[in-house]
Amino acid sequence: MVDSQKAGNIFSNQFTYHISIPEPENHLLHVELAIANWQNEFIDLKLPVWTPGSYLVREYAKHLQNFEATTANGEKLLWQKISKNHWRVNTGNNSLIKIRYRIFCNELTVRTNHIDSTHAFFTGAAVFMYIPEYQHHPFQIEIDIPKENWRIATALPNANSSNSFYAKDFDTLVDSPFEIGIQEQHEFTVHGKPHRWIIWGQHNADVQRIIKDTSEIIAVEADIFGGLPYDRYDFILHASNGFGGLEHKNSTVLLYNRLGFRKEESYLQFMNLVAHEFFHTWNVKRLRPKALETFDYDNENYTGSLWFSEGTTSYYDQIFPLRTGLYDAKHYLKLVSKSITRLQTTYGRHVQSLYDSSFDTWIKLYRPDANTHNNQISYYLKGELVSMLLDLLIRKQSNNLRSLDRVLQIMWERFGKEEIGFSEAELHEVIEKVAGVDLSDFWNNYLYGTKELDYNYYLEPFGLELRSARQDIPFIGLTLKSKNGIAEVEKVEFGSPAQKAGISTGDSLLAIAGVRVTAENFNERLKDFAVGEAIALTIFHQDLLKTVEVVLQEPIYTHFDIVQLPNASPSQETNLKLWLSI
Repeated sequence: MVDSQKAGNIFSNQFTYHISIPEPENHLLHVELAIANWQNEFIDLKLPVWTPGSYLVREYAKHLQNFEATTANGEKLLWQKISKNHWRVNTGNNSLIKIRYRIFCNELTVRTNHIDSTHAFFTGAAVFMYIPEYQHHPFQIEIDIPKENWRIATALPNANSSNSFYAKDFDTLVDSPFEIGIQEQHEFTVHGKPHRWIIWGQHNADVQRIIKDTSEIIAVEADIFGGLPYDRYDFILHASNGFGGLEHKNSTVLLYNRLGFRKEESYLQFMNLVAHEFFHTWNVKRLRPKALETFDYDNENYTGSLWFSEGTTSYYDQIFPLRTGLYDAKHYLKLVSKSITRLQTTYGRHVQSLYDSSFDTWIKLYRPDANTHNNQISYYLKGELVSMLLDLLIRKQSNNLRSLDRVLQIMWERFGKEEIGFSEAELHEVIEKVAGVDLSDFWNNYLYGTKELDYNYYLEPFGLELRSARQDIPFIGLTLKSKNGIAEVEKVEFGSPAQKAGISTGDSLLAIAGVRVTAENFNERLKDFAVGEAIALTIFHQDLLKTVEVVLQEPIYTHFDIVQLPNASPSQETNLKLWLSI
C-alpha cells in the first residue's frame, strides 16, 4: 500500500488516468489522461501494438475511437494521427492537457478487453497510451465504478483512495490488468504473503480445493528460487468458454471452461495452467531474454530463446503438480506421452527448428494457416520436450546431484533478481556448466536443427522406453472436418498420397470408390482397402467436380507411450525415483 501523502506528492507531477464505464452494455471504456506541468509545444502519444507474454502484433489501436485533446477549460486542441498507433497533439503552450478516447471492449481473452453488464476486464497495453520519453514516470489511475455491487481487483497498490491506484512506470501499468465487476474474492496466505483468487463468471469449481492445490504449487515453485519475489499476488479467473493464460509480475489472468472443474482430468489440466502461469513469475517476468529486457511496444521484439522462456515453463507446469502429489508418476508420463505424440505427428518438425519457431512466433505461431502443420512446430511443445531431455541429461551426468532446477537457480541469481536480460550464449553457458559437458551437438541437432529427438537415449538410464503404435488404417495423409454435413479437407500432409493426388485444404470430399463418405465414417471406409491399392476419390476442388486417384501407403505411427522397462536395474530404478518423486 502506498502512503496517501507520499502518493500525492508523486502524482503532483504529471500523468493521471481516469477510467469510466457509464454504459457497460455498449462495451465502451471511457479513458481520460490528464497531463500536468507540460512545457513542450507538442505531445506524442502512442498505444502499444502488442502486450508482453503474447508475441503477436495485435493492433490494439483498431479498437480506439473518439480521440480528442483539450485544455483544462475544455477548449479543443489540434491533433493529427502520425501512424496507426501514434497521435500528435499541438498543446498551444497550455500546461494542463486532457486526452480523451474510448476503447471498444468485446473480446474475452487473457490479452484483450471485455465489458458487459457484469464486469469490465482490461489489460494495460490495450487501453493506456504512453509518451515515449516519459515511460519511466509514475501514473495514477482513478476508476469510476458504474454499479454498486461491482468491485475492483488489480495488482497495483492503492493511492489516494480505494478507487485510485499507483503505477511506478508504464511497464508496471501495462503489467497490471484490471478486473472490475461482480466477482468472488478468496484470500489465502503462502509463505507469509497474501494471495487472492478473483473469479468472474458462474462455474462448478471447488474453490477450497483450488486454494489448497494452488498453495502447494506456489510453495514448491518458491522452493527452487528461495522465496517469493512479490509482496502480494492475484489469480484472476474468467470462468467462461475457452482456454488461456497470460502472466504478469504480481498476477496472472486465466480463462477456463466454466463447467470444466468437476471432471478430474479437466481439473488437473487447469492446475497445469495455474502452475505454468505462476512459474512465469520468475521465468519471463523477471528472468528474461536480452531482447525482452526493455520492451519496445511499437514493434516485434525478436528472440530465439522462447523455447526456454515458454518451453521450459511447459516442462515444469507438469512437474510441479507431480512434486506436490496432485497426481502420480503414471499420470505425468501419460502427459509427456501425449506431448511426444503431438510433436511426432506434426510434419513441421522436419522443416522448422526450435530456434526458428521462437524467433518467428510473431508471424507464425499465432497465425495458423493451411500449411501450418507442414512447416511449423510450437516452441511450447518442442521446448517442453527438449527441456525434459536436458533435465535427464544433467541428472545422468551428475549422478542425480544436479538437475535443470540448478540451471534455473543460477540463471535467477545472475539475471533474474536484478532483471538483467540474458543472451543465448549466456543461457547455453549456464546449462553446459551444470551439465558438465559440451552440448554443441545437442544445440545443433535439437535447437538449431531438425534432427529427431532421441527420446530413448535419454530415457533408458531412468528405466523407461518410448514405444510407438501404427494407425490401423492405410495412410492417405489428410484429415477431415464436417461442414454443413459435407466432409471438408482440413489438413493435407506434405508428400502424402493425398497431396500427390492434388487434394488441397478446403476441398469437399464426396465419395470413395463411388460411395458417399462423411467426415465421421472416413477412417472406417479406408479399412476396406489395402496398402498399395489405388482408390478413386470424388471431390469438389474450387467448385469443380473431379475424381482423383490416390495410392494408399503403409500405416504411420500415430501414438507414442513411455513405458517402464520390465527388468530395470537398481540404478535405473533409483534414477526414476529421484526424477519423478516415486
